[in-house]
Amino acid sequence: MNTLIEQGRVIDPASGRDEVADIAIADGRIVSIGAAPAGFEPHRRIDARGCLVLPGLVDLSARLPQLESDMRAAAAGGVTSLVCPPDTDPVLDEPGLVEMLITRAERLHMARVLPQGALTRALKGEALTEMVRLTEAGCVAFGQADVPLVNTLALHRAMQYAAPFGYAIWLRPQDAWLGNGVAASGALATRMGLASVPVAAETIALHTIFELMRAVRGAHDAGPRVHICRLSSAAGVGMLRQAKAEGLQVTADVSINNLLLTDEGAMWNFDSRARLRPPLRQAPDREALQQALADGTLDALVSDHTPVGGDAKHLPFADAEPGAVGLELLLPLALQWAGEDAARQRRALACITSGAADVLGSALGAELHGSCGRLHEGALADVCVFDPDARWTVGADTLHSRGTNTPFEGAELRGRVRCTFTGGHLAWDADGRKGQGA
Repeated sequence: MNTLIEQGRVIDPASGRDEVADIAIADGRIVSIGAAPAGFEPHRRIDARGCLVLPGLVDLSARLPQLESDMRAAAAGGVTSLVCPPDTDPVLDEPGLVEMLITRAERLHMARVLPQGALTRALKGEALTEMVRLTEAGCVAFGQADVPLVNTLALHRAMQYAAPFGYAIWLRPQDAWLGNGVAASGALATRMGLASVPVAAETIALHTIFELMRAVRGAHDAGPRVHICRLSSAAGVGMLRQAKAEGLQVTADVSINNLLLTDEGAMWNFDSRARLRPPLRQAPDREALQQALADGTLDALVSDHTPVGGDAKHLPFADAEPGAVGLELLLPLALQWAGEDAARQRRALACITSGAADVLGSALGAELHGSCGRLHEGALADVCVFDPDARWTVGADTLHSRGTNTPFEGAELRGRVRCTFTGGHLAWDADGRKGQGA
């Protein structure tokens, strides 16, 4: 179906494009930005005046326990490609499971699921999975999700194996013994009597990861590719900055929760909605994360969408299951962080579009590489139309994921997605036109 998105402010962070223009879509691709090609007849017109027309968002961390509702949330949030961590049920450690997830997602015509395969079988941290077969099945990277890899020999072997193939290993830095608390170490955790997670839980794990990367780089010219998931501390930012400066092939992301919130601000009254992993830390950590995102030390911003059932959240803070939804909040909260600063606005959008896609790189495959997170003629039509002036309140009646747990519940946000196209299919339309699969 030919579609013409008319007179929106087209912003493509990858190329620097920022202009009011039309976008013409045909056969799943962008055929023009500006004047439509001769003979183009639109079957659908989208009036985008006053709206931002952006590349479809790329979210590097979104769990999908209720696939249909979570995919609907992705489309409603403008997310067209998302990475699913391997800690599904069952764990993504077999090619058949990966293929099944991709097929189920494709049938919904909402967002593109990019599975992350398990690094070790059943995430037990011992035997490595068959990375070649999992890659052939569709995995874009390999990791342990939130399960610390205690066996450093297994991690060393994984890096040695992955390096020649160019496979990426994704790791959340958390020491297995120091990271078992429920709140960040600090005055608040002490006052509340909560088991704490010191910054050392992150930095010790980072030190191990970087030392192993250096060791493997000695045997392989380029060394292993490692992505650090959801950094949370100022000290961790410093270590990441140093690792990048010395040329290690490392990228990193931060959760929207840790970018904007602190423990004092979100969990002072034992609010279990702020029970997250990694835990919220103090203001200096938040400031360091924000600066690192602004200056490019951090490559991507993620929703870390982790729906939790109501019963598992409505418990005392220490007993509540960690996690929060975020697919529909990622774009408005990213722009909230940017404020009125034009440079920050460009950076915020890059971190959830082209910057996130660049972390994935060639793992996206020939069809997506060069299109994902970008707007240009010939690219797959992953497009988000966003109304920056819409006001809405975060709550169970305004979120589309079956899980609605978030520390931002009750917050009034500015800006909401009007419609989302994934590969030219109208995956979401806030005006109610049922466009899935069109």
